[in-house]
Amino acid sequence: MFDLIAIGDSTLDVFLHINEATVSCQLNKTQCLLCLEYAEKIPVESVLKVPAAGNASNAAVGGSRLGLKTAIVSIVGGDETGKEIIACWKQEGVARAYVQIDRQHETNYSTVLNFHGERTILVYHQPRTYRLPKIDGAKWIYYTSIGKKHEILERQLLTHLKHYPKTRLMFNPGAHQLHRGLNKLKPVIARSSLFIVNKEEAMRLLEDGERPIPNMLMNFHHLGAGIVVITDGSKGAYATDGKQIWSCPIFPGPMVERTGAGDSFSTAFLYGLSRDWSIPDCLRAGTANAWSVVQKIGPQTGLLNTTGLNKVLKKFSKIKARLEPNH
Repeated sequence: MFDLIAIGDSTLDVFLHINEATVSCQLNKTQCLLCLEYAEKIPVESVLKVPAAGNASNAAVGGSRLGLKTAIVSIVGGDETGKEIIACWKQEGVARAYVQIDRQHETNYSTVLNFHGERTILVYHQPRTYRLPKIDGAKWIYYTSIGKKHEILERQLLTHLKHYPKTRLMFNPGAHQLHRGLNKLKPVIARSSLFIVNKEEAMRLLEDGERPIPNMLMNFHHLGAGIVVITDGSKGAYATDGKQIWSCPIFPGPMVERTGAGDSFSTAFLYGLSRDWSIPDCLRAGTANAWSVVQKIGPQTGLLNTTGLNKVLKKFSKIKARLEPNH
């Protein structure tokens, strides 16, 4: 039995580190534009290719690094990039039995523009026919970002989970899932043992503007999710089990590039739950993994193994998750 089966799209990510650009912020200073000179040649400082990227792949690789027995359900093209991705999963110890090869379409591709630690991602998703392959039982299923027309796979997943009631589901929706809206996602949220979104995604789903994070946590918990986590970038992360609410600040350190920070947080949080850690300790584990990832370019270079995770947790032992007042 696998500890973790990750379900979602995989891509080739190409990271371009640029210096010659400007950032234009609106009055509220939160919505910024990355501006490049039109029709100019923009120098690139460095290029890094990550062949097995994407939320599901990041989770499968991150889980394997932490000693979990992981597999991935994903589609790659029959091209050289697809072969490279499969080879990367093999090297990382991720089982490939559920990987499907699309002979008609190439592998998904993303270009990531990294500027002063922030990134803009240009994504191209190939058209896919999504179906859930016959998968075995698992302790956890990690369902995350996937392309258009994935609804059949999602229904098949919920049916699969009815046959495996002990399997715990972690749901971290991607753009196409979020686009469907809260009502369409309620069945998946209700089946989730762990539901994780960032603050902006939570606000988008709940559709009533800015509100306190504890309030949003409880809204998702009332929809049936067991544990709900909302991350808030540099302000840290919040979690609830429906009875208590905790928050954890980020660990201080340099930020080189933040792609994969959310995936690394979610993976380490799930790892903690798989080891029966408390929610405050899971928050610290997720924070530690994200702290390491943002110090490297790309979503996987900084992923920690168990030794590294314990070292980071010890290094920042004075930074604890705190209990929030009742709301």
